[in-house]
Amino acid sequence: MSQASARIGPNAVTRLAEALAAVRGAEGARAVFDRAGLAHRLARPPDRMVEEVEVIALHAALRASLPAAEAHDVARDAGDRTAAYLLEHRIPRAMRAVLPRLPARLAARVLLMAIGGHAWTFAGSGQFEALPGFPVRFAIAGGPLARGVVSAVPACAYYAATFEGLFRALVHPAARVVETACEAAGAPRCIFEARWQARKSV
Repeated sequence: MSQASARIGPNAVTRLAEALAAVRGAEGARAVFDRAGLAHRLARPPDRMVEEVEVIALHAALRASLPAAEAHDVARDAGDRTAAYLLEHRIPRAMRAVLPRLPARLAARVLLMAIGGHAWTFAGSGQFEALPGFPVRFAIAGGPLARGVVSAVPACAYYAATFEGLFRALVHPAARVVETACEAAGAPRCIFEARWQARKSV
């Protein structure tokens, strides 16, 4: 998919607006959206796919407007909210019922297949790949959150939190998802690792 035609689901915009308003209020959220040139999206939240360039501009405005630690926390909160929305409205009920009953590694494999099948809705023109082996790892190359960003630390907190919410609900309640490499920090692609503590037998 070309960057010119790539689109991303509206959660990347609407949940960030909610997370910003929660810590900065309506005026603070408006300042970030104004900086991104997306004030109209705040006034009329999108209910369908948005252009990838809008998501890039919005997350860039977030990083430019807030201190780094606060921007990271807002992005994570937006990811948490996105995961909750997906679980409520987009993940089939059968999957929500069955996956938590499976062995965690198997559930993770099924979940990653589902994520890969819908990667175009969050990665835009980037490429998602589930990596072989254990621990569970997956990558996004050319994704919108790290594109054009230069950072000493990983820049995709929104993705990490979204994936973590899904893994906790569907794979293991103690799952954590950590971005171990990021294009913004010079890596060839962004890599995420899902970790959880195996349950001890009684």
